[in-house]
Amino acid sequence: MAINGDLVKDLYAAFGKGDVPTVLGAFDAQIRWSEAESSLYAGGNPYVGPQAVAEGVFLRVVTDVENFAVAPENFVDGGDTVVVEGRYRGTWKATGKPVDAQFAHVWQFRGGKVVRVQQYTDTKRWADAAGS
Repeated sequence: MAINGDLVKDLYAAFGKGDVPTVLGAFDAQIRWSEAESSLYAGGNPYVGPQAVAEGVFLRVVTDVENFAVAPENFVDGGDTVVVEGRYRGTWKATGKPVDAQFAHVWQFRGGKVVRVQQYTDTKRWADAAGS
């Protein structure tokens, strides 16, 4: 796997350990992060900058979902673009319902930094867990 693919693997591992500063440190200052259309978190799309991603996505998800886990299963390394397939898992705190949804993340790099992330997920499973 190339350098960017290895970095993405390391970022999932860091996120899994709760090491959000490492994840944010890999982001370009003007990163553009977009959640899937119709996602519960898509209202701020695109989130621009690491702080916007931290507050608008990461903090909201871990506030809403108990034992939230991101489980990457397949990495497709295209050099400056890395695609990751996997699953989200956890329990929606307010309803007690499980979240178990597929995802695909498209990571784009420039100059060794993440400049864009596009997330795709099964938004119906998220909505069902949230009771929407």
